[in-house]
Amino acid sequence: MATVQLADIIDVKVFQDLPAVNSPEKTAFYQSGIITRNSLLDGLATAAGKTAELPFWNDIDPTVAPNLSNDNPASIAAASKITQGEQISRKSFLNKGMSATDLASEIAMGPLAMEHIKSRIDTYWMRQWQRRLIASTNGILADNIANDGGDMVKSVAVESIAAQTSATKFNRDAFTDAVYTMGDAATTLRAIGVHSAVMSQMVKNDDIVYIPDSEGKLTIPTYMGLRVIVDDGHTVTAGSTSGFKYTSVLFGEGAIGYGDGVPLNGVEIEREAAQGNGAGIETLWSRKTWILHPFGFQTLTTPAAVSFSLAELATAAVWDRVVARKNVPLGYLVTN
Repeated sequence: MATVQLADIIDVKVFQDLPAVNSPEKTAFYQSGIITRNSLLDGLATAAGKTAELPFWNDIDPTVAPNLSNDNPASIAAASKITQGEQISRKSFLNKGMSATDLASEIAMGPLAMEHIKSRIDTYWMRQWQRRLIASTNGILADNIANDGGDMVKSVAVESIAAQTSATKFNRDAFTDAVYTMGDAATTLRAIGVHSAVMSQMVKNDDIVYIPDSEGKLTIPTYMGLRVIVDDGHTVTAGSTSGFKYTSVLFGEGAIGYGDGVPLNGVEIEREAAQGNGAGIETLWSRKTWILHPFGFQTLTTPAAVSFSLAELATAAVWDRVVARKNVPLGYLVTN
């Protein structure tokens, strides 16, 4: 009997050109306004090379006083200048292959395996995008504690369950202290990312206010005007004796730069007729090239492979802050 093959199901060009069903643009991270994506970043992601240089202009130094005007022709004022800084971002070159045998498609009831793979691959990439974003924020936290005196972090957590109180759990005072590690730039905050255990505490505190989504349904959680993004990828560490400490991340507007490149063969079908002892196996390969870079930082080290792994992104050694603390739209709160 004839077997329906992947080539019969998917037109590669059409599949590649279709908008993703679940893309980063549809995540709460993106919709909260903390992600900056533009044609420049997309172009840098597509361009040749393993790294991207992200230049920025430093602000006019506010500590330098203006000139005092006078009417003396011999008094010549000296002009000041602004300087440019640079952030170095390492691109992520990623791929995922999903295979299905012809025999399994013939035997299995319900939709063909590849139909299911096709419907879920966008969700897979969206989740990987979020994991890389959170891993990067974890690495920046580690770098901040190791190299910058922890000036982006407010911790009220204790090491044992017995010592925990309402003051060591998520509370408004601790949140406010974390916000103002940014100084007068705190007004740029747009979202807070929390572990589900912290969200549970926020709900118990009756702190969550739900606002309407695009359909008018009260489904978007907010806290003190910030969108709340719940993801269990946020850092959880065991106390030295008992209990756990949870790290919540404060995100300001434009905290993360995002560029989506165009791989040479973004979607590809591979067929191995001899595999399965001749039954045949087909594989759908999906490839991504991303820039996902926190503003105000540069990457320092060289990854073990061409791109950083999640474990590498979460380490202090990868990151170095290149702007003043108040110009970094990120902050951290550690609670029980």
